[in-house]
Amino acid sequence: MWHSRVVTDRQQPTILEQLGGISGLVYSTLPVLVFVPVNGFFGLTAAIWSALAVAAAVLVWRLVVRGTVQPAISGFLGVAVCAFIAHRTGSAKGYFLFGIYTSLLYAGVFVVSILARWPLVGVVWGFLNGHGNSWRRSKDAIRAYDVATAAWAVVFGARYLVQSQLYDTDHTGWLAVARIGMGWPLTALVLLVTVWAVRRADRDVDTDALDADAAPKGTPDTPDPVDTPEVAEGPDAPAAGARDGDTDGRP
Repeated sequence: MWHSRVVTDRQQPTILEQLGGISGLVYSTLPVLVFVPVNGFFGLTAAIWSALAVAAAVLVWRLVVRGTVQPAISGFLGVAVCAFIAHRTGSAKGYFLFGIYTSLLYAGVFVVSILARWPLVGVVWGFLNGHGNSWRRSKDAIRAYDVATAAWAVVFGARYLVQSQLYDTDHTGWLAVARIGMGWPLTALVLLVTVWAVRRADRDVDTDALDADAAPKGTPDTPDPVDTPEVAEGPDAPAAGARDGDTDGRP
């Protein structure tokens, strides 16, 4: 059973692989890097189409090299939504509006999951590795996942506070800088916290499982009743002294 679990764990993709690896984190910044300068030189329409073209190129490249496709698809859809909002608002800063409020939403979800004692990092990791909610039987594992979930909440909250301020003050160029600087660098940092929490929680769950297996099962055996000699009753019963072993010779 233990051997099969080890094999299963080895076949599970890591958290970084779920996000597309290092290259996936870097590729996610390319549409923004193209959008801002193209908007400055050629206008909003050209910037929108350029960002979409870069996102589509990343998706095609992922398909060609047979890499993880899901992050590229999500990235393309995200760029499409951002481009649509920029087109509807008629402003380049509208491109960043979707990401700003998405960060606020994510921060709220992470905080609520901690308050509900279902830290989201534990829920997601239990789903990805196929172990379900077994981690909830360990208080130490819950605390570890609380720390990782709180780290994600802080990152998303910081993104919202900084970028919303830049949006309100019409600093589109600095919005792009904040989007990139608070993007994959902070994501890489919080991933380190998440990896620590996952390993700590898995170790705590395994320890609790071993302790439960080693604990005695059932109720302990009750001691056998002590046999006491039967005492005769009635006129032929010996006197109390004789019963107690009194042999002083008295009748």
